[in-house]
Amino acid sequence: MGAKVGISVSEYLHTSYPDLDREYRDGVLVERSLPDYLHGRTQILLGVFFEALRRRLSLFASSETRLKLRDGLFLIPDVSVFWPSAPIVGVPETPPLIAIEILSPDDRMSAVLEKLDEFHKWGVAHVWLVDPHARRMYAYHAAGLVETEVLRIPRMGVEITASDIFE
Repeated sequence: MGAKVGISVSEYLHTSYPDLDREYRDGVLVERSLPDYLHGRTQILLGVFFEALRRRLSLFASSETRLKLRDGLFLIPDVSVFWPSAPIVGVPETPPLIAIEILSPDDRMSAVLEKLDEFHKWGVAHVWLVDPHARRMYAYHAAGLVETEVLRIPRMGVEITASDIFE
């Protein structure tokens, strides 16, 4: 993954990229790993899972949505889930309920962990990492990354198991 230096926030927000959207860190464009089939399939299944809960629980899922964590920092989780309503702006500036990263073969774990930590510090209540290649799921907390058999939103009674998102 490479980076381009010296682009303004305005230019970033008004640029589309031919292959995969970039993240923005204080003037630097940061490329994201290209997803493979398992990544894309898992992303779709997570979206479908949350879409099925939209009317009952007011959960609004989106994929690859730019989020403004602070001035100069825009990150793109693979899946964001908002509650109790959908964002009213194109680039949300308030934390979603859930931010999910899905590992791709080219991801560097140090960069993924940094991103998860940024989501957590921003106030995302549920920060999850899904590895479709190893069929593993993780929850990120202040103490770090913890492997889990079930991803949970206790106050809503929502549980995601491996069979829900891995085929």
